[in-house]
Amino acid sequence: MTYKTLLFDVDDTILDFQDTEHEALMALFAEQGLTMDLEMKQTYQEVNHRLWQQFEQGKLSRDQVVNERFGLFFKKYGRIVDSEAMEKHYRSYLDQGHKLLGNSQLVLAELADKFDLYVVTNGVSKTQYRRLSDAKLMPYFQDIFVSEDTGYQKPMKEFFTYVFDRIPNFEQQKTVIIGDSLSSDILGGHLSGIDTIWLNPNKKVASTVLPTYEIQSLDQLPSLLKS
Repeated sequence: MTYKTLLFDVDDTILDFQDTEHEALMALFAEQGLTMDLEMKQTYQEVNHRLWQQFEQGKLSRDQVVNERFGLFFKKYGRIVDSEAMEKHYRSYLDQGHKLLGNSQLVLAELADKFDLYVVTNGVSKTQYRRLSDAKLMPYFQDIFVSEDTGYQKPMKEFFTYVFDRIPNFEQQKTVIIGDSLSSDILGGHLSGIDTIWLNPNKKVASTVLPTYEIQSLDQLPSLLKS
């Protein structure tokens, strides 16, 4: 394969969002006098995942997702909270999380010498910029594309058109997206006509859309791109 442009998702692709989310939720719940247990965490993740799926489908705005999720979550426990205020507190904790996923920094450093690297993420702009900066990953990327700034989101074709229009000398057939989400990264790549590499550490079965390639760890990416 001969690629020139690599599009990277952020959360659970190059940064460990699972760790960041856990720490942020622990701190937020502690503010409320609660100790987060596994059942509470799973319930929150179910609510959050459902809302972000609706965002990907264009049914909800980003603001609706982040400003409503804690209200919906705590309602399940019979508590009425100021959901927007709680989101601001959660966001302040989330912004601080920048743990690298595996050897992502070493992998990016190696690839940046051979390819043009870009970020494509559905996250919140301020949060993603800070986390990438704190993780010292910004120098490896030519540009950062966040759904909040583009007006569209993965997997929408319009998001990728926005990105493609802003990449100098863009060549569609020489571009590939790398990400952990079938519903946003892999489907988005499919809809926009570029190859896809699915980061699938848990060896899940691709039931909705098939990736062009599949890896279990980012460490496998450099050798795959050489083949």
